[in-house]
Amino acid sequence: MLDGAMGTMIQRYKLTEEDFRAGWFEDHPSPLKGNNDLLVLTRPEIIREIHEAYLEAGADIIETNTFSGTTIAQADYGLQKAAYDINYYGAKVAREACDKFTAQDPSKPRFVAGSIGPTNMTLSISPDVNDPGYRAITFDQLVTAYKEQTKGLIEGGSDILLVETVFDTLNAKAALFAINEVQEELGTDLPIMVSGTITDASGRTLSGQTAEAFLISVEHANLLSIGLNCALGANALRPYLQVLKNKAPFFVSAHPNAGLPNEMGEYDETPDIMGKQIKNFLDEGLVNIVGGCCGTTPEHIRAMAELVSEKNKEHRSQITD
Repeated sequence: MLDGAMGTMIQRYKLTEEDFRAGWFEDHPSPLKGNNDLLVLTRPEIIREIHEAYLEAGADIIETNTFSGTTIAQADYGLQKAAYDINYYGAKVAREACDKFTAQDPSKPRFVAGSIGPTNMTLSISPDVNDPGYRAITFDQLVTAYKEQTKGLIEGGSDILLVETVFDTLNAKAALFAINEVQEELGTDLPIMVSGTITDASGRTLSGQTAEAFLISVEHANLLSIGLNCALGANALRPYLQVLKNKAPFFVSAHPNAGLPNEMGEYDETPDIMGKQIKNFLDEGLVNIVGGCCGTTPEHIRAMAELVSEKNKEHRSQITD
């Protein structure tokens, strides 16, 4: 079991500008509200509380609050220098929460997945419709940014590295290249999860790849798992997960949204509704790792965890028989 959405939970706290500055960025010249990654520095108790809520709900793997923790993404706020600290402390906060729950029940160990997002740049598509050959960033620049993020996540205590919400596989390949270099430098060998995002009913990523093409592009990395998250709800992800299940030599993961956003940008699928859809995944054997993305809460994860527990009991019973 993965956890669920971080942003959805942060919204419940009704935070102010001061919450994003406290103790670190009081004199920063531009607004910081909404830069959720900063909360691992300025309000770590809130992030720890959210992690613990997901662990209490049954999550085995907790994602760090570092989705935008690169110098590239933080440049929007003028906080490139904060990137390493965001990742180090993001992993540290999650590590403390996981260690607390593992100590309470050593038979159910909990793990930290260092979250590595896609950044707000793309290597495969020009941001200028009048100049299709133009790119706002280079492969080497992305590698440099991802190396700093990876180093912080590992040194902060991550067990797994999760390259997620991949909309441009070339960006993901830069992340994987960076991870490989950092692991060699640090002498570590953390398992890697990769999760892409199918952006619409065409069944392709933003950069135009099908699920099978996405798999082929990253399977050289000897992954722990490959999967899909975000953009679509569980039902809409099902046909693409079937492709990965049939083709992937790794475990398959899914952490879908709680449906599609409504006209207010909110997500309507309840834990019960989403649980029924996830049950179909389990019954068909489509996934090995499951969780939630946008709009999901500890209540959603609890519903999924109960279903996963029941399915695992069925498997053990079949093996015994």
